[in-house]
Amino acid sequence: MIKIIDMRTARDETFLAAFKARGRRDMESVMENVREIIRTVRENGDKAVNEFTLKFDGVELANQGNSVSETEIRKAYDEITPELMDAVRKASENIRRFHEEQKQLSWTLKGECGSETGQIAAPLENAGVYVPGGTAPLISSVLMNVIPASVAGVKNIYMATPPGKNGKIDPAMLVAANESGVKKIYKVGGAQAIAALAYGTETIPAVDKITGPGNVYVACAKRLVYGDVDIDMIAGPSEVLIIADDSADPAYIAADMLSQAEHDTMAAAVLITDSPEIAEAVGAEIDIQYAGLGRKDIIKKSIEENSAVILTENIDKAAELSNLIAPEHLELCVADPRELLKKIRNAGSVFLGEYSPEPVGDYFAGPNHVLPTGGTARFYSPLGVYDFVKRTNIIAYTKAAFEKSSEAIVLLAEAEGLTAHANAVRIRKKGLETRKK
Repeated sequence: MIKIIDMRTARDETFLAAFKARGRRDMESVMENVREIIRTVRENGDKAVNEFTLKFDGVELANQGNSVSETEIRKAYDEITPELMDAVRKASENIRRFHEEQKQLSWTLKGECGSETGQIAAPLENAGVYVPGGTAPLISSVLMNVIPASVAGVKNIYMATPPGKNGKIDPAMLVAANESGVKKIYKVGGAQAIAALAYGTETIPAVDKITGPGNVYVACAKRLVYGDVDIDMIAGPSEVLIIADDSADPAYIAADMLSQAEHDTMAAAVLITDSPEIAEAVGAEIDIQYAGLGRKDIIKKSIEENSAVILTENIDKAAELSNLIAPEHLELCVADPRELLKKIRNAGSVFLGEYSPEPVGDYFAGPNHVLPTGGTARFYSPLGVYDFVKRTNIIAYTKAAFEKSSEAIVLLAEAEGLTAHANAVRIRKKGLETRKK
């Protein structure tokens, strides 16, 4: 089912180009539709949101309202099993503990003559989290987006997610949101949810930042509202890259690749190895395990069209290729993963050893699973507390510090041709000289 590409003598640029291209969202085809949805929501508020919810989700919200009630949240706790409740709380604890280490601190630097510079770190006031709907409740997406904002100290965290056909939100998602610190949950999805969070309606407050995944309409809406509000990133299809040597277990590798492939047809799973035996064994294991899985159509297309096993000359070459690809998830299934980690520069999240598969990070370990995709790990970082904090610079010069620096400031301003800037300093110098007389 999966293709094996031999790059021991030459790099296959065709596959690498296709791999990167799959991550580019085709937004042009939906751009005008999304632009119109945003315009309509800005002009008509809740009326437009309700009309789009009826049109796209088949749910009438005009009579029941678009927000989740406290009664619905309390009822949700009775509708999930104690075991799932325990799992949600344990995962929440791990995620919160990890993100506590990312807290941003204000700081001050003392300079010459009593001058002082510094930076104030303060949380955003309002944050909006978008969680897609679909066939399964994305509990982990709720936890991973809300908890960093909560740890950062964001005062108001609002969540938007599309309602099911029954007009309700999955109870496990409601519990996860309530446990994480969401102030209010709205039964709104798609581009209309992004517009409502960005600009506000009669019932949905405008926020300062929007995070969370979504389809091409959501991604396009986030791109269009960016600048009026901040966003986390424009995420593309998910991906995993596994580097393995001959010590790896082919069954584990195949299972991890298939778990990635079931996300959607554009997801990608790539194995890079210097062992032809591992390459063949993983290919065979994929075929065996595939037979017992659900979502077969999705997995088959993902494996056949976007995935591959790549043979390289050695593990060092595998690391070089991985850095070029800059994967969202990187698993190091080698004899000494910590040594190989020293050679990794570009990756969203790195999983060390055969007992650290991607699902451990997706759900439970603590590090955020909202990660840069499509090669953007070269310059983007995982979602974290720092994404919900703004920094303000502070400058406090004493008279003595100003006098000592004034001439240099005037010279720099005049070198740029900004005479008014120079004058703002020079006029103070003159004032000081006059007072001395």
